[in-house]
Amino acid sequence: MNKSIPHDSAIKHVSGESVYIDDIPVHAQLLHGRVVYSPYAHARITRMDLSATKALPGVYAVLCAADIPGLNQMGPVIHDEPCLAEKEVICVGQAVVLIAAASEDIAREAEKLLQITYEPLDTILSIREAIAKNSYLAPPRQMKRGDAEAAMKTAAHVIQGEIETGAQEHWYLETQSCLCIPGEDNEMNAFSSTQHPSETQAIIAEVLGLPKNDVVVEIRRMGGAFGGKETQANWVAAWSALLCRATKRPVKIRLFRDDDQIITGKRHPYLIRYEAGFDASGKISAVKFEQYADGGCVTDLSMAILERAMLHADSSYYIPNMLVIGRACKTNLPSNTAFRGFGGPQGMAGMETVIDRIARHLKKDGAEIRKLNFYGETTDNITHYGQEVELNRLHRMYDQLMASSDYSKRREDINTFNAQNEFYKKGLAITPVKFGISFTTSFLNQAGALVNIYKDGSVLVNHGGTEMGQGLNTKIMQIAAAELGIGLEHIKVNATNTSKVPNTSATAASAGTDLNGMAVKNAIDQLKGRIAAVVAEEFTKKQPAEKSLAADIRFEEDIISDSAHPERTIPFGEAMTLVHFNQVSLSAAGFYRTPDIGWDKATGWGKPFNYFAFGMCVSEVIVDTLTGFHKNLRTDILHDVGDSINPGLDIGQVEGGYIQGVGWCTTEEVKWNDKGHLLNHSPDTYKIPSVQDIPEDFRTHLLQEAPNPRAVRKSKAVAEPPLMLAFATWLAIKDAVSAVGNHQHEPLFRLPATNEVILLSIEELKKRG
Repeated sequence: MNKSIPHDSAIKHVSGESVYIDDIPVHAQLLHGRVVYSPYAHARITRMDLSATKALPGVYAVLCAADIPGLNQMGPVIHDEPCLAEKEVICVGQAVVLIAAASEDIAREAEKLLQITYEPLDTILSIREAIAKNSYLAPPRQMKRGDAEAAMKTAAHVIQGEIETGAQEHWYLETQSCLCIPGEDNEMNAFSSTQHPSETQAIIAEVLGLPKNDVVVEIRRMGGAFGGKETQANWVAAWSALLCRATKRPVKIRLFRDDDQIITGKRHPYLIRYEAGFDASGKISAVKFEQYADGGCVTDLSMAILERAMLHADSSYYIPNMLVIGRACKTNLPSNTAFRGFGGPQGMAGMETVIDRIARHLKKDGAEIRKLNFYGETTDNITHYGQEVELNRLHRMYDQLMASSDYSKRREDINTFNAQNEFYKKGLAITPVKFGISFTTSFLNQAGALVNIYKDGSVLVNHGGTEMGQGLNTKIMQIAAAELGIGLEHIKVNATNTSKVPNTSATAASAGTDLNGMAVKNAIDQLKGRIAAVVAEEFTKKQPAEKSLAADIRFEEDIISDSAHPERTIPFGEAMTLVHFNQVSLSAAGFYRTPDIGWDKATGWGKPFNYFAFGMCVSEVIVDTLTGFHKNLRTDILHDVGDSINPGLDIGQVEGGYIQGVGWCTTEEVKWNDKGHLLNHSPDTYKIPSVQDIPEDFRTHLLQEAPNPRAVRKSKAVAEPPLMLAFATWLAIKDAVSAVGNHQHEPLFRLPATNEVILLSIEELKKRG
């Protein structure tokens, strides 16, 4: 336990033996599905003629909305999301017709024969347009503590402004994919690249008009997801299932990369308007935020994402008087959806902008303002939604990282460098992360598991989480081995299957290991209780003079022993045969629900999170002021993962999350034209981070001796929080840009800070002198 063992699929990944959806062998009856989608952002369908397409040899099914046997709905929370457009299309990329053909080439030819005509309608393609036209997905939300308006009036200094954050493409390596295979009667077996098998099962059942017990969804692994397969994997699964039901043959849909980027939603773009009051030292007394999210054309998870953005509007800082108002805008773009951080990054970007602006207003270092306003450890430790920040690691991490990164000395060196160089400027920043761990929809904080021990001592673990490269199954294997006291070689974690563990929550909210690990532990605790009773009885039979007690039975190093009588031992595998002969079950279903959390969404008050994960990052960059190009020179990260179950995996998640955040903050600009068409929908026009974007000097450490009593084996979640460490790089770029004007003016800045944004900001500073 607590060892850096390799990812359980690492060797298979590099050897090409890992089986993804597209690798599953299927017999010659396999058909290929194709999705025909809208070329208009908003239009009325005036004519649809499918006859020529149906007549093409090699075409086995052509389906439109009228052919759906169940509900024409895929909305995961609110039923406002048609499976296939019926009379109207509301974004480019909305599915209109499905085709099943003997080959992908035939399916493409069949699409060309479709005769569909549209009447274009008015569109809304931006947050500002939506605000102007009062176009929203739901009523506004509010969180409030104190009286921000009154405190602002008495503040010595007040700043106000706005910050825009951009969209981000998930760019998982495996595009949205599903293989459906018909079973007996109405049975449907779906092999889906999904983060949420139970929801995928539910959506398939709804569109087919079937009970859930006729639908089985299985996923062994995904080739990446990052939130993009939490709800929107349901689409491809539903479309594949409809074609499978219509043809009675296996059907697979694997979206082409360009189609995937055009059809699916992104990270929500945000417009955040702010006002902040503070004193001469930089201590903040009041903040007001208005958050506007671009939800796209339907609801999807936008309201939950908005909620988390509002919950993280404080970032890591105690604000005594705070008002946060959130609105989700309805536009004619594909529905934006979950993405690593789930609104947290956007909410935190607003506050980190405020902190940075206060520092520049007062001509102080941002590090000083951050330290001054951190949540306290014993006082000033209640959030704007009423939750206590327990086991606060911020101050310890700040002191440790400031020292290990040599921040103060490097700040002096950078000031000297900037004074001596006209065309190159360096920047430096430190930013914190405080991220709440739990689903904010409280009932989702539950998980199930099924653990089977066989007579030879081998163990098969089933749980409701999904593996998407993050190493969940590796950690589950380590937890199971540690709890049973046996070697990893005896443990196998099975593919996630809705017929084994039902009614699961999505693998999301960074809670995969927390929830499923505890469910597995619960199942193993049951098994150990049964095993201990049998073994204790057997030990007593052999030496009846001194009775063995079940409470004294220990499971360690493949041996079961009596701690009160250490000489009494039995090998684990031998004991399993004994238990079986005694007619005691070696199978157990485990369950876990997160205790002591819950909050009132209407009032925005309570305890939505089980605990907080913390992180801190110092980043140094250099900017070419003539081109806007920047280079990440050095990044120092200190991240809190409690008692790490697998330090190697956790460091990988921290560094990967940070780099993905750097992409969102710098290079990943998503562009649409004035007709709602995505302009950069392929790897040659959409720039995810490359090896050149990794810091030249990259130092990552996990906080030591910081156990977390509220999660499995005192660990902490790690998946999402590291993404926000990238704010240090974003603000280091801003710091370098500001140096062009000798830090006398506030740069015009936004996120992502592309070369273009950097260069325009520099040019604007030069004009202001």
